[in-house]
Amino acid sequence: MKKKVIAAWCIFVVCVIATVVLRFFVDAQEVEYEEVEVMILSAETERGYDMQTHSSYEEHEVMVDYQGETFELENVYETYTYHEGRKTTAYLSNGRLFANVEGVSSSTPLFMVYFAFLVGCLVLFFVALCYTGKALQERLAAR
Repeated sequence: MKKKVIAAWCIFVVCVIATVVLRFFVDAQEVEYEEVEVMILSAETERGYDMQTHSSYEEHEVMVDYQGETFELENVYETYTYHEGRKTTAYLSNGRLFANVEGVSSSTPLFMVYFAFLVGCLVLFFVALCYTGKALQERLAAR
């Protein structure tokens, strides 16, 4: 069991180091996007209540027109600044329209890898803690 504990903590440390390195690359990457003018077609906020978690939520949907095509504006945090018939600035990247530059950068493959490592670190931390607790219990029971 001692080897499992050491291995789990070593893998966790390697994952944390990889996550930190990936974060530097994510911050340094140059995302390609084009700033465009779009016409707002509709802006709706759906409010709901999740009975399982007992929490309320909001989903924002902003539909825009760009060059005769209808797109859903991604990474929208609120809808009160999006008025029907007005023009606004959006960011076009890989055929998708985003409300802000952060939406463009968080949709890159490198960011997805970074996020996977971040979640992996959290999981590995709890796995290493469980192995450590189990090893300590076995050690105390052997006495």
